[in-house]
Amino acid sequence: MKINIRRFNKELSNVSTITKYEVNNTNLLKALIEIKEEIDSSLSFRCGCKSGVCGSCAVKVNGVERLACKVFIKDDDLIEPLKNIEIIKDLIVNVSHETFLINKTKSYINKNSNKEIKQENIEKIDLQSNCILCNSCFSSCPVYDVKDSFIGPFALSRALRYVNDEKLESNDEIISSIQTDGIWDCTLCSACTLVCPQGIDPKADIMQLQNISVQKGYTNPNFQNFSFDFNDDFGGGFNPNGF
Repeated sequence: MKINIRRFNKELSNVSTITKYEVNNTNLLKALIEIKEEIDSSLSFRCGCKSGVCGSCAVKVNGVERLACKVFIKDDDLIEPLKNIEIIKDLIVNVSHETFLINKTKSYINKNSNKEIKQENIEKIDLQSNCILCNSCFSSCPVYDVKDSFIGPFALSRALRYVNDEKLESNDEIISSIQTDGIWDCTLCSACTLVCPQGIDPKADIMQLQNISVQKGYTNPNFQNFSFDFNDDFGGGFNPNGF
């Protein structure tokens, strides 16, 4: 079976190339290891646990973000590095933005509420706590094509996790931090939800954050210049009955 891998080495060229390899393994990560050990030792990729827990082996397979350790490949599949992230070499991307975005959203316990934590409190934040920072959602997000300052799906899901955390004394700082370049810039397209290997739904999380923000007095800045005068449109010139 032959697979195509998009390769990039900025020390050699500013242009990526596609190299075809013939492999025996159908599991993508095993195929990459096979290439590295038996065919081309210069191929670079990242992996860790090899069991879908660490998220470090995320790549694009035929344009869709997948964990290499969990996907089985077919003949002539195209393997590429994640999108929207600086490529270091071949399939390895720079993930330093993770710490920056988490700090930007203030998603951590800065002051403990000292409340008694019940099982229902734990269950409320359980799903978002399962994020493995694989960056699949980050790569799939179309907003980054036009706005690289966008906070993005995984950071906003993490924000919701701490907004709902009863151990946090106040979530006001988190809510404030996601108003600009955050929840209102999301197109709610579900691209992030479709590729999450953990079953997290960043779109639904962002919608929850929008609702919480409105309850706290924030408004969608995209609607600030929108006005509607019922009397002008209905009481004046326009009649919905057509006469």
